[in-house]
Parts: sequence; structure tokens; C-alpha cells
Amino acid sequence: MVVCVSANDLDFERCYRAVATRDARFDGHFVTAVRTTGIYCRPSCPAITPKRANVTFLPTAAAAQQGGFRACRRCLPDAAPGSPLWNTRADLASRAMRLIGDGVIERGGVPGLANALGYSQRQLTRVLTGELGAGPLALARAHRAHTARLLIQTTRLPMSDIAFAAGFASIRQFNDTVREVFAVSPTALREESRRRNGDTLPATNGLLTLRLPYREPLDRTWLEWFLAAHAVPGLELYENGIYTRSLRTPHGHTTIRLSIQPGHVRAALSLQDMRDLAPTVARIRHFLDLDADPVGIDEALTAGMAGMPLRVGHTGEMPYPDGRYSGGLGQASDGSEPSNGIQPFDGIALPAGIRVPGCLDGPELLLRTMIGQQISVAAANTHTARLVQQLGEPIDGPIPHLFPTAEAIAEHGSEVLTGPGRRIDAIVGAAKALATGDLVLHSGRTATELRRDLLALDGVGPWTADYVTMRLLADPDVLLPSDLVVRRGASLLGVDLTATARWAPWRSYLTMHLWKHALANPEPRAAAKNDSSATTPTRRKIP
Repeated sequence: MVVCVSANDLDFERCYRAVATRDARFDGHFVTAVRTTGIYCRPSCPAITPKRANVTFLPTAAAAQQGGFRACRRCLPDAAPGSPLWNTRADLASRAMRLIGDGVIERGGVPGLANALGYSQRQLTRVLTGELGAGPLALARAHRAHTARLLIQTTRLPMSDIAFAAGFASIRQFNDTVREVFAVSPTALREESRRRNGDTLPATNGLLTLRLPYREPLDRTWLEWFLAAHAVPGLELYENGIYTRSLRTPHGHTTIRLSIQPGHVRAALSLQDMRDLAPTVARIRHFLDLDADPVGIDEALTAGMAGMPLRVGHTGEMPYPDGRYSGGLGQASDGSEPSNGIQPFDGIALPAGIRVPGCLDGPELLLRTMIGQQISVAAANTHTARLVQQLGEPIDGPIPHLFPTAEAIAEHGSEVLTGPGRRIDAIVGAAKALATGDLVLHSGRTATELRRDLLALDGVGPWTADYVTMRLLADPDVLLPSDLVVRRGASLLGVDLTATARWAPWRSYLTMHLWKHALANPEPRAAAKNDSSATTPTRRKIP
């Protein structure tokens, strides 16, 4: 009798079909543990498909490791895009996974994770074991193993430095974990990589170049426009397709250079402390929404357009901040025909693979959003640049400043910020709440509690609370019906913003489509002037 095993409510038949067809869309959704070999793989592994009776499907690599399986060194399952479930779900397990990825356990242990989530350690362990097949320590161990592999294969760091940079308590623990997970010693793992890729490791420690995979398709035009339009002088730079900035990390700061390539994002990282590698990578993936499942999202959004008449504007292009236009609605960035466009459904066509930008720092997101109220994005960038110049922490490197701390803005913001007094008081008040710990912003919070705390601040209305919630938590189902540009996009496409249930739970992505469509089809006056300030989203007024 053939016994087919699947854990944690995974559909065995669906999982096995994905493995049999080597469907890369399922990479990161689950891992395949093969009992006869003791190895676990990603669904698209090129190895011979195992027999049905010999496989178990598990939700996480940690669950496979907990069961005694070792990682396949051919397909490297830990290098797949992360599971989209950690963003689309808002339960305890998903929120815990986001914080574990940010290194909370390495910095504060299981008590720190439990405290951030508001649960006891015992209850947290019980829920994670039941949902994900492994407790918090095992999940953190899997993340440490992944970080260790990255450092082993992409740097010349001594193994002793890698051990502590990856979060291991001792070199012995590091060696034992690598052997258990990859079935070879750390030295052998590095030698395998050198034989496969050549001796191309950087000579300088602290400098890393990584390929961060994503699920295709990806609307590159939208992300590049977003990065370019919101780049604040002195804090960020977007030039020649490369986004550069520095950000605070748990042990210092890191300078990142990001460029979107086919199938991956090239991330060049200059780390002040190598222990910050894992949280930096997690934040970049969150910032660019690299773990999204675009095929499933696109299918749901297109189905929601069924029966709607097609209404399009006259340009179909995205305006850059300098007045240039690039390929927009349904177009490639070079103006050619789209290669990954969604097929029209009853007359409506949407560009494929749109992403919802997240954030690299929660307090910065809130304060920049509040600065941008009542004014255009271009004007908000000018105000923010002045704040960064006056209060930002000076650093060496291509970007001269870090964003000011909440403490600095709380103390000196009223001396630097300009504009309506009520808005200045609101921004300074929010900074004080952040500085004192009265307001906590991290990706492990629930949307309901976060929105409640934001609305309790002076000067924060529903638009600001929803926008911050959408980007901070990667919440996929936030609509911004009061946004002026969203309204115009909805009008152009014939979308009734009072009846959007058909697009749940992907209304954040619908918001991005409406934004993009409105910007790609500017009003005649804005198009004639080719003025970026007239074609970028204007924020809602402070209530």
C-alpha cells in the first residue's frame, strides 16, 4: 500500500504535481523531503522526481531539518524566494516568521520574539510547531544556516567570523549545524562553490553582491518609477537603474545598491557589521515585495475585471521625476511590446507582476508619509531632504546621511520643518511617541492594532494609517479610496471604489494598478507641461 504524506494541511496531490513538472512558481511555498535519500529540495529541483511513496511535503526548511533531512546542494532550497504566505496571512505564525527573518531571536532570543508578539513563550512555541512543523529556535536555526551558507559561498571571511556573523553561539555549533543541514563541512561547502563558480569572491570583507530571486513576472517599470520618484537627495539616489541608500541596522548601518535584473535583484551590500546580513536581506525583500506570488494575484485581479468596459487614456507611459517618460501600461521599459502582460479579460488588460513597495524602516516610513501630507511627492522629497541635511546622521560613503532618528526629530524637528504649524506639531508628536516607545512599528504587529495606534496620533487620518499599514506589514488587502490619484485611476478604468470586494484579498495591488494607470495617463494640462509634480500622487489632507 502506498502511503502519501503531507504535513500541515498541504495538498499532497497539488504538491506532487508541482514537483513532477518542476514548477518553479511553488519554490518557497513548501519543501519536498525524500525519505529514501534523507534530502529536502525545492519543487523545481532538476533531480529525478522521487516516487510518491517516498516523499513528504513540509511547509518550511526548519521542519525538514527538524525531521533529520539535509538540504539539497544542487537546488539549494534555502535560496528560493520566501513564502508569500508570511505576508498574505496575518496570523501569529506569519507575523513570527517576519520577525524571525529580521533577526529578532538572534538579538533577543525567544523571549524577545514572544514579547514583540504579545504571547507567552510556551504558547508561541506551541502555535509555531503546530502551524510550521518547527518551534522558534528551529526556525531561527534554519535562518542562521541560510546566512552561513551565503557568507561561506560569497565572501572570504574566516569561518570563525562567519559563525558569529550568522548568529551562532560557538564555532562548534556552527560546524555541527552546517554539517547537519548540508551534509558537508563549511570548508567543503566553500570549495564546492569555488569549483562551480570559479574563484570570484570579493577581496574586501564587508562587501557582498547577492542575487535575490523573485517570482516572475515583475513589473519593473512600476518599481523603478517608484524608487526614482521617491528618492530623497542626500538620503537616496536613483541613477542608471541603480537605487542606492544607507539604512540603520541592528549593529550599525549598511549601504545598499539595488538593480532589478531578469529573475533576480542584484544587491550590492556594504555592511558595517556582518551580523546585519540576514536582517538587511529580509528588509530588501520586503521593500521590493520579492516574495509575492504575482501569477495568483494577477489571475484574481483580472477575474475581478470581468464584464467591465475598457477605458484607457492616451499615453500609457510612466513619467520619471526629470520629466522623461518610460514604458507604462502593458509596455516594456524600452517601449517594446510587453512580454509578460496579462491577457485582456472581457476588454480589461492589466500589466503583469505589479508589486506593492514595502519599507526599509518603520519610523522613517511614518514620518516621511506625514511630511508628504497635503503636498506632491516632489515637494515632500524637498522637505525631507532639508530634514535629512539638518538632522540626519553623517556617514562615509556614496550617501552622506542616515535618516534622522525619532529622538532627533522630536527634539529639533520644529526648528527645521516648514509648512503649516499643525502638520509640524503632528510630525514632532509622532516622533516623540516613537522615541518614548509609546508607538512601536515593526512587521510583527497586527493590522488592526497598528491602525488603531496610528489613528490615535494627532494629524493621522485614515489615508495615512492605511498607507503605512499597507507598506509596513506588506498587507495585501488595503484600498486607499480617498487618494486623489487612486480615484482618478478608478475613474479611468471604470472601477467603483465603493464595491471592491471582488478583488479581496488583493486590494493593495489593485491600488497600485489604479495609481499606475492614472500616472500613465496624465490629465492634458499635466501632460502638456510634462511636470512631475503634477503627475505624482498627492497625499490626503490632515484631518
